[in-house]
Amino acid sequence: MMRTVLLSLLPIVVFSTYLYGLRVLLLLSIVIIMGTITEYLWEKRRSKKVSEAVLVTSILYTMTLPVSTPFWVASLGIIFGLFFGKLVFGGFGRNVFNVALVGRAFIYVNFPEPLTISWNKVASGIQGGFGTYITNGIDVVSEATPMILFNNTGELTDIYSLITGIVPGSIGETSMVLIVLGAIYLVYKKVASWQIMISSILGFLVTSTVLYYFTDVTIANPIYGMLLGGFLFGTVFMATDPISGARTKKGKWIYGSLIGIVTVLIRGLSLFHGGVMFAILIANIFVPIIDYFVNEASKAKKKNMEVTS
Repeated sequence: MMRTVLLSLLPIVVFSTYLYGLRVLLLLSIVIIMGTITEYLWEKRRSKKVSEAVLVTSILYTMTLPVSTPFWVASLGIIFGLFFGKLVFGGFGRNVFNVALVGRAFIYVNFPEPLTISWNKVASGIQGGFGTYITNGIDVVSEATPMILFNNTGELTDIYSLITGIVPGSIGETSMVLIVLGAIYLVYKKVASWQIMISSILGFLVTSTVLYYFTDVTIANPIYGMLLGGFLFGTVFMATDPISGARTKKGKWIYGSLIGIVTVLIRGLSLFHGGVMFAILIANIFVPIIDYFVNEASKAKKKNMEVTS
């Protein structure tokens, strides 16, 4: 399962290197090393081995960061995420929250400047960023990413750029084509839940439509909004985490819908630009409750059918 996710992320890593330069690979390597050391030191006490999940967590976490994120900040994030998001709960398979997002939320709150102000231009041409360490920084922060541009000026980036991913943003969250291809591959391999993906998108589109057409809340139109920020990346690779996500069939639909709804509400009613990170973490809290009531409802229905028959 972990190797399948790694394969689905490989094209995104390569494309992000093309966009931003070789620092992507260096940042990724440092995060993987720090994450592996953290888990190794913890598991060594229990005479257990490091799981392949730490590689997936490290890559997903890195893909949510701006390429210019200081190495020490990124290292603190992955250490915090692994320790407080997984290891203290008992290690692999016991985490309540998505581990990568725990790490990102930690540095987002404690070190907001590198995650909200420092953005880099995207490379172009055949060679792209493969021949440079890092692309140039963006001076006008208000126009740094499509999401920030819309929130500050109301201007929408052209849809072609949003779909292809040739726009500034977090390292791996911009290429919608590769994200969708990754989603198809994960669903085909039966590694990720298509119910969670579809319900997240439906929850997002329905809520966006209501707020966009029937209220004064300032949000992008539903289709553009879905392509802005890291919503699709989070939906495909974070929300579908089999450990922290819902496990019952009906629970997956409820869980996914909750993520889509909360993402839109955070975008429209708070100061945060993206929303999907906090939406997934909030939904993680309700997963045990959702699955519990779904199971109880199923038992009650089965019992009633037995009594009737």
